[in-house]
Amino acid sequence: MALRVVGVDPGLTRCGLAVVDVEPNRRATLVDVTVVGTTPDHPLDERLLAIAEAIDAWLDRFTPDVMAVERVFSQLNVSTVMGTAQASGIVIVSAARRGIPVALHTPTEVKAAVTGSGQADKAAVGKMVAKILRLDEPPRPADAADAAALAIAHGWRGATPGSQASGTVSAGSSGLTPAQRAWAAAEAAARRPTAPQR
Repeated sequence: MALRVVGVDPGLTRCGLAVVDVEPNRRATLVDVTVVGTTPDHPLDERLLAIAEAIDAWLDRFTPDVMAVERVFSQLNVSTVMGTAQASGIVIVSAARRGIPVALHTPTEVKAAVTGSGQADKAAVGKMVAKILRLDEPPRPADAADAAALAIAHGWRGATPGSQASGTVSAGSSGLTPAQRAWAAAEAAARRPTAPQR
């Protein structure tokens, strides 16, 4: 039975949403993809409400097994980080209300999962998403492709023999593709504690 994953690339201006079904053999199929947009000239409460209503409708329509959300990691633009974090919170609450488990993945983990390199650019991610999902071209805009990549990355984790959808894949797990091994290594590196800054 396929694992249905909703991938979310959160943002106030563009929030990418993708539904991907991942079979136990790791074959991934795109069910639907979209981008929810709001404009900066609207008040924050209206923007968050628009995202909340869109994600509520999306989850009710597709009833996923799990949601994968991009983790707000680190960016230089504080206002962008705040908007992304606010959108993430709205999305996570929508899932929690429905009892849908939520997993957070860093961009590096996702890039490694779908391309084999945690340093891949958006074009490379889009190209591999299209290949994995057997599409003629990557979903557009890039936020849609990123959402699909998140769903694939988490779905592959859940499709690994003997693992759970929210479990951790170790780099030494048997039966993993090179991209999945790279992803597991990137995830392990992201979990390592960093030295305190002076």
